[in-house]
Amino acid sequence: MRKQISIAILFFFIPFLGHSQNELFLHRTFVNQGDTLFYRVMFPINYDQKKSYPLIIFLHGSGERGSDNEQQLKHGSAFFANDSIRKRYPAIVIFPQCPLTKGWVDFNYSKGGKFIFKVGKEPTQPLRLVNLLVKKYKLTKTVDTRRIYVMGLSLGGMGTFDLICRYPKTYAAAIPICGAVDMNRLKKCYKMPIRIYHGSDDNAVSTEYSRNAFKTLKDKGSKQVEYIEFSGVGHDSWNHVFANANFLSWLFSKKK
Repeated sequence: MRKQISIAILFFFIPFLGHSQNELFLHRTFVNQGDTLFYRVMFPINYDQKKSYPLIIFLHGSGERGSDNEQQLKHGSAFFANDSIRKRYPAIVIFPQCPLTKGWVDFNYSKGGKFIFKVGKEPTQPLRLVNLLVKKYKLTKTVDTRRIYVMGLSLGGMGTFDLICRYPKTYAAAIPICGAVDMNRLKKCYKMPIRIYHGSDDNAVSTEYSRNAFKTLKDKGSKQVEYIEFSGVGHDSWNHVFANANFLSWLFSKKK
């Protein structure tokens, strides 16, 4: 009975713990030529403006789009806000939010987790603002420009691929999780360290995208691409990524 009461108390406090962790991410707004990007940013413990830190951009999935500057923290923020993670891997972490009616990339859904990408000369409006936001932070002395990383899940995985294809010189490494990309675009980033994750049973975004991206990059001579596939896992492969923190040691070891 005592054990049941303890479990009940734990589950009662979980929402409050999550809210407390989210408060570590400060509300911010970035405006450029009348366009607005909401984002949340978390600074390292004992943040020192005289030091420089890695910068991590985390792109959320389609279900977290909106204008509340809150929903984008649903997946991943608790992981990065964990005290042990923050102490071991001090970094500036940014979670931008894509508006509900827009996307990090432009595509038409086909079927069976397949997509027809519409790649323009310029990124979508939200991703253009993300790129400009990164440029803004690069100008500050607190960002180590040799260690700027991007990662994202689902739609954010697609956005991750899009960013490194467009701006390969900006990022030291990338982690697309259950994402997708037009294989013809990968030739610009075959020298970049990229770790790709996907679930073998993903019905929302076909696993073939990650498998083919890995093969394409390897065929182009990449020596720094890795692919990790979770057997029997569906679309929520990000939960398995966050359950194993070793991806951060890989990420933080990469420099331009």
